[in-house]
Amino acid sequence: MRISSVAAAVAAASVSIVLVAGCGGGSDDDEAFEGQSADAIAAKAVDATKQAKSVHMKGDTRTEDGSTVSIDVSADQEKNCQGTVGSQGAKADVRHVGSTFYLRADEKYWQQSMKGQPAAAQKVVPKLQGKWVKMPATDDQLAGICDKQGVLTAMDEDKSERKGMKRGETTEVDGEQAIKLTKQGSAGETMELYVATEGEPYILKTTTQGGKNPGSITFGDYNEPVKPEQPPAGETVDLQELAGGQQT
Repeated sequence: MRISSVAAAVAAASVSIVLVAGCGGGSDDDEAFEGQSADAIAAKAVDATKQAKSVHMKGDTRTEDGSTVSIDVSADQEKNCQGTVGSQGAKADVRHVGSTFYLRADEKYWQQSMKGQPAAAQKVVPKLQGKWVKMPATDDQLAGICDKQGVLTAMDEDKSERKGMKRGETTEVDGEQAIKLTKQGSAGETMELYVATEGEPYILKTTTQGGKNPGSITFGDYNEPVKPEQPPAGETVDLQELAGGQQT
């Protein structure tokens, strides 16, 4: 499991966030967003989500290799973040503080990360147990998981799919009222987007059923402060120094 693959999986699971923007679709008689089409609702949701100062993302999705990735992370506009990610039985805690990314993972995570490098794994893994590994926040493979805006951008790579969304009924997501927008994908998948009907039209949930990347991600705790603590020096190690420049 690599952080880069986790970020990509989250984007894939939540791709319906931006696919709905610019879509057609009819309207109904619900009071929420009365008279507005699916494309208008979606455009407002995408804009509101981008403008939010922070968000908490939680859920799981399947990657291209068939493994399931889970995420439970809070991130803000400044890339401060904290939470956990997991895959194939491995788990890692993540924090982004200032200009530094910290990761504290179990043995299985490190063994998977260093697969194909047995010598490095034998040398490094025992020294990482219970430790926060210090890594540059500029590392491309790490940036995605804590980049709230970057996740949204990744979801918008294929603008040709921005059509065919339909407006559905009003339902509830974690105690909040939401309107559901749906789309049938070209690969047989069904994508659903849930938009808050009260207050700001934030995205509350995305799901993908069928296809290559089924999964569900919820979005909440909008604009709540994200204040990760810097790990104590005694619990922090520099992976590059331990492995002589070897990266995960």
